Amino acid sequence: MDLEPEELQFLTIPRIFKDSIFIPKQSPNTFIQLTLTLIFPLSFAILAHTLLTHPLVAQIFSPYGSNSSQFSKLLVFQFFYLIFLFAFSLLSTAAVVFTVASLYTCKPISFSLAIAAVPSVLKRLFVTYIWVIVVMVLYCVFFVVGFVGMLVFAVDSRGNNGFVWGMIVVVLMFAGVHVYVSALWHLASVVSVLEPVYGFAAMKKSYKLLKGKTWMAMVMVSGYLVVCAAINGVFGGFVVYGESLGVFGKVVVGGVLVGVLVIVNLVALLVQSVFYYVCKSYHREGIDKSALYDHLGGYLGEYVPLKSSIQMENLEV
Repeated sequence: MDLEPEELQFLTIPRIFKDSIFIPKQSPNTFIQLTLTLIFPLSFAILAHTLLTHPLVAQIFSPYGSNSSQFSKLLVFQFFYLIFLFAFSLLSTAAVVFTVASLYTCKPISFSLAIAAVPSVLKRLFVTYIWVIVVMVLYCVFFVVGFVGMLVFAVDSRGNNGFVWGMIVVVLMFAGVHVYVSALWHLASVVSVLEPVYGFAAMKKSYKLLKGKTWMAMVMVSGYLVVCAAINGVFGGFVVYGESLGVFGKVVVGGVLVGVLVIVNLVALLVQSVFYYVCKSYHREGIDKSALYDHLGGYLGEYVPLKSSIQMENLEV
């Protein structure tokens, strides 16, 4: 993160990943503690979810079990799982983005300082996440409408080929919109932490910053989703549904996969932080380190002094 703005805007995807991976070396103890307290529980819950719900799902579809009671347990479990996932996703994003920004501005940072800033950051991130959920609900509604439209078309015209091609188009459009909104969401999360805007305003700012870097963002988000799907697939095949490994083998494989997912999630959070600076530089928006330094201090309750005109003239751009 010691690159100049002119260099940032030309970073390629491999270079973004390379720079992101080296960020934790600037404050290893802070990132180790953040990883163990926030990212590890999040990653463990994602994989353990399938393992814990598998017996309930099996009993629901079993002709000998009490389907209604098991289904109720599944709903309760899903409810608390989503709350846990949502909470730790917010906490991880807030802590990592704040820590990376502190290192970028040469602001002293530690695990305790990062955690102390989280409550103030969470309020902003929460509002932004609500707007993201609204957008996701809207495009899911459009997808359902498109799916129903394809069914009506197939019934009226009896054209199976038209229905198949129509569904392929609808699914591809849904996947494309989902990836784009995910990229918008991740960038808006960083904007909510580092700029004096959040919620819908952060979404608008993220939309503007993505222009010119949309395909790069979508490639990175798609890669992240594919890697996570592959990890979940291997976990399901060998740990949840596999019988050949035995208990010890499942524990070993499961532990390794949790570790891999922890690394993937940490790198993803670092990448989205670095990508924000890349987009800012691409649009030639000055990265005011002094103002950002003071902005971060506001989360910690630090006094933010008014700058004189002379100080403003000497700011780095």
